[in-house]
Amino acid sequence: MRNQAVSAKPSTDPGHALPKLLVVEDDLGLQAQLKWAYDDFEVFIAGDRAEALALLRSEEPAVVTLDLGLPPDPDGVTEGLALLDAIMTMKPDTKVIVASGHGARESARAAIARGAYDFYQKPVRIDELGLIVRRALHVQKIEAENRRLADKAGEDNRVLGRMITAAPEMVRVARTIERVASTNVSVMLLGASGTGKELLARGLHDASPRNRGAFVAINCAAIPENLLESELFGHEKGAFTGAVKTTEGKIELAHGGTLFLDEVGDIPLPLQVKLLRFLQERTIERIGSRRSIAVDTRIVCATHQDLDAMIGDGRFREDLYYRLAEIVVKIPGLAQRPGDAALLAKSLLARFAAEMNPQVKGFAPDALAAIDAWTWPGNVRELENRLKRAVVMADGKLLTAADLDLVAPDENAENPLNLKSARETADRRVIRHALARSEGNISGTARLLGISRPTLYDLLKQYDLHA
Repeated sequence: MRNQAVSAKPSTDPGHALPKLLVVEDDLGLQAQLKWAYDDFEVFIAGDRAEALALLRSEEPAVVTLDLGLPPDPDGVTEGLALLDAIMTMKPDTKVIVASGHGARESARAAIARGAYDFYQKPVRIDELGLIVRRALHVQKIEAENRRLADKAGEDNRVLGRMITAAPEMVRVARTIERVASTNVSVMLLGASGTGKELLARGLHDASPRNRGAFVAINCAAIPENLLESELFGHEKGAFTGAVKTTEGKIELAHGGTLFLDEVGDIPLPLQVKLLRFLQERTIERIGSRRSIAVDTRIVCATHQDLDAMIGDGRFREDLYYRLAEIVVKIPGLAQRPGDAALLAKSLLARFAAEMNPQVKGFAPDALAAIDAWTWPGNVRELENRLKRAVVMADGKLLTAADLDLVAPDENAENPLNLKSARETADRRVIRHALARSEGNISGTARLLGISRPTLYDLLKQYDLHA
């Protein structure tokens, strides 16, 4: 049959268009009944899987009612379930309501497990089905609005174009990087593993006048010592066994752009001397060559190691440190960025779910509480890994603390017996979260906390907190 669209109340105003409902039903008599049952929807009718998928692509209906018994298997459910799978793959936010005949509870349960929103029993009672359809539309609208607000929140909390944060500590880091981006000074990023050092380095490059040049990154800890010199400075053909052609090094490849040296503390001492010479003279010599090549490359480096201790032990040259660390930026760990773990988790979940498991829609309350309470020793990298694993393995639509392999905070856990200490701990945490949510704005923080600005200033001073 030909695809049909019926609207009892057609709307000419695109701003007040009726919501779209797709009815997938091969019974012609039931089709005729359903055509006029929904005067507050624009109704489309499909009699088989091909027609339904064509309408799904062209019209993107918010709600679908689906009879699982479709041709060429009208007495079974294989064709209907195959169509349900296709809908969930193409447009997972669609609310699908499946028809269940008498004694077909198993097929209804199978459909729910595969992403259907609800089911109804045949013979159809139009009024009851109408209630289910309108409830499904209401839920779909709420979810769409939540996604829109989450996307907006993510955009509002982006710094340096890429990094999502609402923590004042991290906003200050981003502002520092924005200020030094326009200069040509060398920048050293200090922070634990997984705190986003490379992301910040890319942000610095993008915000600098060198953004049309290349951004080249190299992890100095991941390359064997005997190969690191060649990676950085390049080599001439025949310079050593296996050097079958002349190869430019990373410093040369970043000419006109930025070179990011991650884990710079792992560069061996002999190579530190050669790197220092480049920073002083801005020329390099490839391995096997005596020709100097002028290179205009900005160096940004990072490490999680204690370079002061390494300098004291003679494992890192002090003169190289001062060349690399003209500006030092310390990056706080995720545990020191109140509110960021949940903010990042929501953004990452949206991306991972779209890529790997569209049925996952969000977090259960215990998961958000556990994310907020966890210390995140592995920082953002740990958060990403836990979320990826949870999204892939999740059975439900909402990730739980158990899915993330996190223990939700125990309200009955032992707390300080000293009331003053307990209150200070609670005050600090609430104030830091309010500061994070209002991006360090004092007036906004005071409003969230329900106190005056002078009172907030007093509390910030008392607890040695900074906006």
